[in-house]
Amino acid sequence: MATTSAAKTALTNVRVFDGRELSAPCTVVIDGGVIGTDARGAQELDADGAVVLPGLIDSHVHLHDSRALEQLASYGVTTGLDMGAGPAELVATLRKVTGYADFRTAGLPAIGPDGAHSRFPGMPPEAIIRTPQDARNHVAARVAEGVDYIKGIAEAPGDGGPSGESLRALVTAARAHGMKTVIHAASVGAFTIAVDSGADFITHVPNDGVIAETDVAKMAAAGQIAIPTITMMEGVLAGKAPTTHLFKSVANLHHAHVNVLAGTDANTLPGIPFAVQHGESLHHELERLVQTGLSPAEALRAATILPARAFGLTDRGAVEPGLRADLLLIDGDPLADITATRKIRNIWCGGHSIAPARHPNRCDGFGADGVHCR
Repeated sequence: MATTSAAKTALTNVRVFDGRELSAPCTVVIDGGVIGTDARGAQELDADGAVVLPGLIDSHVHLHDSRALEQLASYGVTTGLDMGAGPAELVATLRKVTGYADFRTAGLPAIGPDGAHSRFPGMPPEAIIRTPQDARNHVAARVAEGVDYIKGIAEAPGDGGPSGESLRALVTAARAHGMKTVIHAASVGAFTIAVDSGADFITHVPNDGVIAETDVAKMAAAGQIAIPTITMMEGVLAGKAPTTHLFKSVANLHHAHVNVLAGTDANTLPGIPFAVQHGESLHHELERLVQTGLSPAEALRAATILPARAFGLTDRGAVEPGLRADLLLIDGDPLADITATRKIRNIWCGGHSIAPARHPNRCDGFGADGVHCR
């Protein structure tokens, strides 16, 4: 997938999603790697009323190589929040990749000695924590590697995960270093442990039932944030069990005013329970979030401004002057039909123009400017 160098471009006659609604037709200036204000000297591209969204943010991915960053970008996902990548040398290599999706990472997650994650191929022994001191040591090691936040894995009681005490120590140690924490919880029992850990984010919803009402209430009171990854969870259950409880859990979180972020668990490594493709899956996740009761605008916020704010990414998440030129140009009105996010004309990652991936709902017949369709 080719990209073009960042340049000064003025997208005229575009409607901008401002986090709530679409603007009247206006001009958006891409000035190098940021959104500018002065269209003088820019190449003008008439978008003919198309919609500009902030670049999408997937709040739960796993990165294995630079191809994942390319694939994310080709679907308008300009930032991926990695929830477990290693070794540190791989992360360092990926940080040098430019022109495609940007990312942040938790590095190596903290897991229990006998949980499901301890059996994943290639999971290093240093990921295992058995005691609160192990948890503190794990945080110190990840901080030394330069990770962006800390991730732990909660398991149901008796399933071999870290103890509640160890996960609380993980969260406390991370906060002492000024870092946020994400706790994985894929069962009702694990979810209770994750909520009680005090983590900033709980990722997944249970695959074995609806989140306990008391846990939903605790999350709302504590300001904890949910990353449900419906796409992964329904994939795990496909053909094995009903999935209605997944949607019920998300609906309950939303009704309780728990912030919900769009994340997919995009991951294609051998041994995982279900392979989720990078990029395309986030559009599916947005559609699933709307099915749970979020409005299309709320779903878009869950993939733009909300994760940007929650993870401290102050330079993105909105179409505003001075922010990164992470943009997605689409046909149709996503506030009327969320599937319009799939009808991509063009993408910009940090000002670099990227041709969209080819898929059935894409706008075909691109002109040389990557904007006009015939």
